[in-house]
This record gives sequence, structure tokens and C-alpha cells, in this order.
Amino acid sequence: MAKGSVHLRKDGRWEGRIVVGYSEEGCPKAKNVLAKTKRECQKKLRVLEKQCTPVRASEPRPEMSFGQWMDHWYRTYCQPGIRPNTRTAYEAAIYRHILPEPGEAPLDKLTQMDLQQFYSRLKSNGRVLRREIYGSVLSNRSVRSCHAICRAALNKAVELGLIPVSPAEGCKLPPKKTREMQVLAREELQRLLIQSKEDGCYELLLLELSTGLRRGELLALQ
Repeated sequence: MAKGSVHLRKDGRWEGRIVVGYSEEGCPKAKNVLAKTKRECQKKLRVLEKQCTPVRASEPRPEMSFGQWMDHWYRTYCQPGIRPNTRTAYEAAIYRHILPEPGEAPLDKLTQMDLQQFYSRLKSNGRVLRREIYGSVLSNRSVRSCHAICRAALNKAVELGLIPVSPAEGCKLPPKKTREMQVLAREELQRLLIQSKEDGCYELLLLELSTGLRRGELLALQ
């Protein structure tokens, strides 16, 4: 379901990959192409993307299913402007959670109650991956993320005149949970820096402790 990505393999060849769906367990299914050059790989990947994109109606309709609208909204209005990591999160929410449940309801018949019941089911039994470790309960953050995506798609449907009002407005959501910040004591910081010298990452850790850079910012430094 994703736009493909290209990377250089250890054997010197370029590989392009595209996620084409998810298994019943929520694991991504991917297809790939290989080429000697990046340009050739990108050409092959574009062909693969076209082959993996199902034919859709040119214009959305009020009677189309909510799932069809979600897929159309994501590919047309959302996917082109978001980063790869955000894209992965959106696709997991849409294709793993939203489409299998309220996705079958007609867009113009979807109600606030439909969404409210969907969020309740997500919270109590929505986890797909690693259920044997974490159980069936989905985190509040994941439920709220699904709601945010549904609301954005439905707001766009209202904007286009497909539905008069968004059924996502007014839904009751699980509360945000904030983690209490844990701060190391001076002695703990000293032990950490001493150990980091033996591990060969003293300068990196010292810079992190001194500046408070995010992990991605820190690792991106040249």
C-alpha cells in the first residue's frame, strides 16, 4: 500500500521495495525489484507501483465505502506530503485497523456511534502484533492516532461535499497518558560516562547530556 523506497544492498545492487498489504497478523507484505544502478531501480520500482495500484473510480462518491474513501484520501491528499516514517504509521493505522472494521460502512451512512464503538473495540481488543507478550489491549496513543486519521479524512469528505458533517466530531477518546521524566543523579551520570569511555561512545554521550539533542539529531551529525 506504500510508495516504494530504494536502497543500496551489501552486494552492490540496488533494491526497490513496496508494501502491497498486510497479513492477518498485521505484518507487512512487500514486493521488490533489483537493478545494478539506482536510476534503473527507480524505473523498475515505478512500474511495480503501477502494477500494485488497484483501479479506482476517478471521482469519490458519497455512497462509496468508508474504507474506499480512506484509501482514496490517503493516496490522493495525504501520502504525497508526509515523510516515510509518518507514512508507515498512517498505513498501519489505515490498513491494519480502520479498513477491516468501519471501512465496510458506506461513507454517507457512517455515524458517530459506529466510530465510538470502533474505538472501544480497538482499545479492548485491537492489538495485532505481539499479543502473546502485551495482550490484546491497544494503547491509548494508538487509538487516538486512529481517530486523528479518521477525523482528517472525514473533514476532507465534508470539504468536498461528500457528507454534510463529520461523524468523528464529538467522539469520546481514551485520555492521553504522559510518562514522568526520569532524571539521572550526578553519581549515575558519572558512572554512565565512565562506562561510555570503555564502550567507545564517550564523546557522543557527553554531547547528548550537554545539549539535550534528540536521538535522530545526534546521530545525523557528521
